[in-house]
Amino acid sequence: MEDKSQEKDYLKNRLEDQILWYNRKSMKNQKMFKGLQLVTIITAACIPFLTGYLSTDAMSLRYVVGALGVLVVILTGINNVYKFQENWIAYRTTCESLLHEKYLYNTGTKPYHGDKSFNLLVQRVELLISKENSSWAELTKKQGEQSEKNQN
Repeated sequence: MEDKSQEKDYLKNRLEDQILWYNRKSMKNQKMFKGLQLVTIITAACIPFLTGYLSTDAMSLRYVVGALGVLVVILTGINNVYKFQENWIAYRTTCESLLHEKYLYNTGTKPYHGDKSFNLLVQRVELLISKENSSWAELTKKQGEQSEKNQN
């Protein structure tokens, strides 16, 4: 009896929780990536358009064009620093992998067709989560090393 409650607890409080977390993070990163890309494209497209209206007496328009160029660089930099596209894809991949494991387990499909199917599920789910955490730690370390190089 305790095994079934432990199983239900794991499925609800660990597996479902992680699926929801990765799903939310994936959607957030997708929105950020697409939003920043859209603003960058529109801003960059305005620069050559407005440049056609430049004249010697349109000094304020020169500032606008310059500011738009700076904004394009800033938005591109933000996307590069925070890696919204890479995070979106990584989180979506992990979420879909967890869902795949859940569906295989719930249907008793290979490899979850034997007596130790719950133990196997836990091992595989924790491996997926651990792999994602390791990837994040590696990326954070590389970003820190890159920041140190840029400061020197």
